[in-house]
Amino acid sequence: MRALLDDVIFWVLALLAVAGGLMVFRFDSMARATYALLTSLLCVGGEVLLLGLDYLGVVIVLMMTIEMAIMAVFMVMYMMNPAGLMPMTMLHNKQGAAAICAVVFAVLAAGILLAPWPSRRGRPPDDPTMDLGLSLMGPQMLTMMTLGLALFATIVATVVLATRRGRYDRFGDDLKARRADDPVRGGTGR
Repeated sequence: MRALLDDVIFWVLALLAVAGGLMVFRFDSMARATYALLTSLLCVGGEVLLLGLDYLGVVIVLMMTIEMAIMAVFMVMYMMNPAGLMPMTMLHNKQGAAAICAVVFAVLAAGILLAPWPSRRGRPPDDPTMDLGLSLMGPQMLTMMTLGLALFATIVATVVLATRRGRYDRFGDDLKARRADDPVRGGTGR
């Protein structure tokens, strides 16, 4: 029963990942394309989690979520049409891109089907996450984990310092003001 459930989850995530990837090129809105790409990448992270590589799966999910959030912020700041109110296309040279994609897909599929896959020797490790971490980073694993926390703290601190006014400035210390005290009309407080 567990194997059947794993198979169903695998195929659902796989189909959602492919559908999300396709929708990136179908949407007129960069914001919608960003969310479609995020959906696709989160499904890939789910597939990695399903394979039992918890650390790598969580890293993929966290990295892709933060990356897409940052991309959306910069897109809204710098793009002339982030909401897709005017039609746009994500593709240039559609026929060439389609031909290249078809050839690459055929080569990769042939490689998967024709490659002599090795048979498993030995048994899986007791803690695959620890073994993967040691294989990737060796004795520097603690350093990289500390660096990751420092980078995350830096991102949070940068966002906090970048906002000039917070909700306490706008709605008062007790957050009970009926209207926001916005210096410029037309914002969220109007």
